[in-house]
This record gives sequence, structure tokens and C-alpha cells, in this order.
Amino acid sequence: MGLTQGELAEMVVCSPSLIAHYEAGRRTPNPADAKRLDQVLGTDGFFERWRDTLAKARFAEHFQEAAEAERLAVFIEEFAVSLVPGLLQTKAYARAVLKAAKPNNTAAELDEKVVNRVERAHILDNPASPTVWMILSESAIRTVVGDPAIMAEQLRHIVGLARAGRIMVQVVPFSAGAHAAMSSMMKLMRFTDAPDMAYVEALHTGSLTDDPSLVRRYRDAYDLARAAALPPEASLDLIASVAKDYDNHERPPHS
Repeated sequence: MGLTQGELAEMVVCSPSLIAHYEAGRRTPNPADAKRLDQVLGTDGFFERWRDTLAKARFAEHFQEAAEAERLAVFIEEFAVSLVPGLLQTKAYARAVLKAAKPNNTAAELDEKVVNRVERAHILDNPASPTVWMILSESAIRTVVGDPAIMAEQLRHIVGLARAGRIMVQVVPFSAGAHAAMSSMMKLMRFTDAPDMAYVEALHTGSLTDDPSLVRRYRDAYDLARAAALPPEASLDLIASVAKDYDNHERPPHS
């Protein structure tokens, strides 16, 4: 059409960065934007039909766009309040989380959700990208998801990834008290050719934004949480110690 991203964005009534995300495949147009794109570009309903023919959503609707962005990010930072982040979850841990969230899932539905969640971790297979920095509240390693054996395996998995140099992990201990990020999980993502993005999530809802002022506020909260956290080596020692406690819990008492 000979339009710049800025010109198309003005006609569609969205930001130029959002057009860039659509072009790069980081975001999927919502129904309203798809309709306006068809109107502006004269594509006879292509974008609306395309949305309808996309493969079945692999994730919750509120996380779908964030999952697309996560796959293309070169730097991911996340703060977790009470659960181990999805990128780090083992199959057993993910299954326990997903089963608790929706107890009436069929076995097939639960299996599919577990596979979809665990497959996200394939981005960690590349040792060069992305760089991943996780900050966990101590609640995330102390809350028993599934059973002690599942927790021990999960925590050893985190330590293994960190010891292999694939991720960086810090823990905000209970003793740190209140801090800026304690009320919500957050994920910060950086890209080579697009603005930084932030994702926050609550029960059955989530929000992805590239608004610079809001991303900056999330960044400030994340940095304050990092300042409250234990150093990386001390954090790994704590995680390993808690894993050992879970192991001991599983052993039968001596007769």
C-alpha cells in the first residue's frame, strides 16, 4: 500500500510500535484492529478470517500475546510471587499447578496444557539467547505444589539451569520484608528491533504493554525487588537447601 508504519497506525488508530509487532509476528491483532486493518488495506476480511483460522490457542487468551513476545525476546526478566515461573516449570510441577487451577480438566486437556507450558522452555535450549533473569519470592520455593518430591525435583531443576549458566536466579527472602514488586508477578522483555514490553498477570487476566512510561515503572519495581534479593550464589544455596528439606520430608522416619 506504500504506507509507513506510522501512517498505517494513524489510520488504524493504534501505535506504530503495535504495527511493528504485527509485522514481526510478536502480536496478533485483536478483533477490532483486524477489522480496521481490513478496512484500511482493502483486504476484504483477510485479517478477520486469518484470526479465525489460527491454530487453536495454546495458552489462556490473556497470555497468548505475551507468549508470542516471550518467544522473540532477547532478554527476559521475571519476578514471581508464589509460583515458579512457567519457563522454569518441570512437567510434574506444571501438571500440579494446572490441575489445581481447573480440577475438572479431562486427562487429555491436562496433558495438552502441560505440553504447551513445558514447550515454552525450549527457548532456553539456545545458549546464546535469550538472557533470562528470574527473581523469586521465597514463597515460590516454600509453597508445596503437588508434593515434596515434586518440589524437590522442581528446585533442583532451577539450580541445574543456573549452575549451567542458562539462567540467573535470585530469591527475595521473607526477612527482606515489604518491597516494591511484592503485590504482583511481572515479566519484562527486551527485543532487538522493538520497544521493551512488560506483562503482569492476576487471576484469569493479564496485561501486556509497551507504553514506555508504564514499562519504566515496572522496571523500577523490578530493580527494587532485585536490590532486596539475596545475591545469586546465596540464592542458589537457599534453593538447594530447601530442595534437600523436601527430600528429607519424603524419606520414611527411622524405626
